Amino acid sequence: MLPTLRLLVLLLLAAPLIALSAFGPGLIWVALLYLAAVAGLAVTDAALAARPAQIEVERVHDPQLSLGAENLVTVILANTTPRPVTFTLRDEHPHEFPADARFLSGTIPPYDVYEARYHVRPLRRGDYRFGDVVARYRGPLGTIRRQARYELAAEVKVYPNVLELKKYDLLARKGLLHEIGLRVSRVRGPGGEFERLRDYTADDEFRRISWKATARRGKPIAVEYETERSQQVVCVIDCGRLMAPPVGELARLDYAVNTALMLSYVAGLRGDHVGMLAFADEVRAYLPPRRGKPQFQALLEALYNLQPEPVEADHGAALGYLARRQRRRALIVLFTDLATPEAAGPLVTHLTRLARHHLPLCVTVSDPFVSGAAGQPVASGADLYRRAVAEQLLDERRALLDRLQRAGVLTVDVPADRLSAGVVNTYLRLKAQGRL
Repeated sequence: MLPTLRLLVLLLLAAPLIALSAFGPGLIWVALLYLAAVAGLAVTDAALAARPAQIEVERVHDPQLSLGAENLVTVILANTTPRPVTFTLRDEHPHEFPADARFLSGTIPPYDVYEARYHVRPLRRGDYRFGDVVARYRGPLGTIRRQARYELAAEVKVYPNVLELKKYDLLARKGLLHEIGLRVSRVRGPGGEFERLRDYTADDEFRRISWKATARRGKPIAVEYETERSQQVVCVIDCGRLMAPPVGELARLDYAVNTALMLSYVAGLRGDHVGMLAFADEVRAYLPPRRGKPQFQALLEALYNLQPEPVEADHGAALGYLARRQRRRALIVLFTDLATPEAAGPLVTHLTRLARHHLPLCVTVSDPFVSGAAGQPVASGADLYRRAVAEQLLDERRALLDRLQRAGVLTVDVPADRLSAGVVNTYLRLKAQGRL
């Protein structure tokens, strides 16, 4: 139990009386009576104040927190007393999580509940732990403050950004996917599965005419097809040293994992089989392509604690492992980074070999610092040197990407904040074109 500022001020008011008692001995009794009255006020306040057991506390948040997103945490307080309770609390969230509030305050009405909300933003995937909730609340007279600790320690896992998947579903239902950069207009015609019959137009190919339907209706009827389902998509994720450097708040690997999860989710909604392979100097995890919610959950569990390793990635071993197990043609989406032309040479060779039987897509995250330095005005010798190095790095990167494209390998090289949209749009375009 702690004194409030009000109680301290009331106690200090007795000081003048005590000082003046040197000139008037009777004032000391007045001071003592005053202090006794203040003490009685504090005792009464303590008796009326809610006991810790009368304030029920619960913490509520998503079972899995999302990497790099603002995750809502709600602390629910229930007041079982007939008087309002004014409180201040601190929730012991994992110290690795930046939060938008350190202390939460409010007043709980009598026999009512109060929801105190704040957000945490995890910057690394993995296992973490919430601690207890410590609350302080004043007595109804405002002279004392109780402090109570509520044992709410609990484990929590930080997954790739699953909040983006919920946002995708919401925008898809509203037809607003363009707000996150996705182009989702359905392209009918190039696919192989029947969609519908409609009137023939001058822009249709003759081979699209349904002669039986034309004979029945007495006018030209065309057949529309939709893109085929049950195709296969495999996300291959490089966990080597080149994926460890951060771009903004998150590592390159984190952006790759978030994008792979979004791509797997979108492909699963379209009936495709999705799989995953993670590797560094050797294969770390492999899930053969399947479809359905159990497969997506398996992907989520495999990705949530995937961490970069300080070793050189062996692309040859990973792609060779995949080629031996993935016999059916698939879209192979490789998330990696490009170093020097000499170091990237083996990657180009293995992707070129893979392109004979599959459709490879090499996904890289462009470095905003290098791009920014290449466009900076020159004001000194150091600026000139910095710009020259940045332009050389960009030229080497463009040369490597051009080399991959000439070998039949598709590429996506975009800033981190547009990575998911860029990869998903490429998948949708390839599917609509019937290239899978």
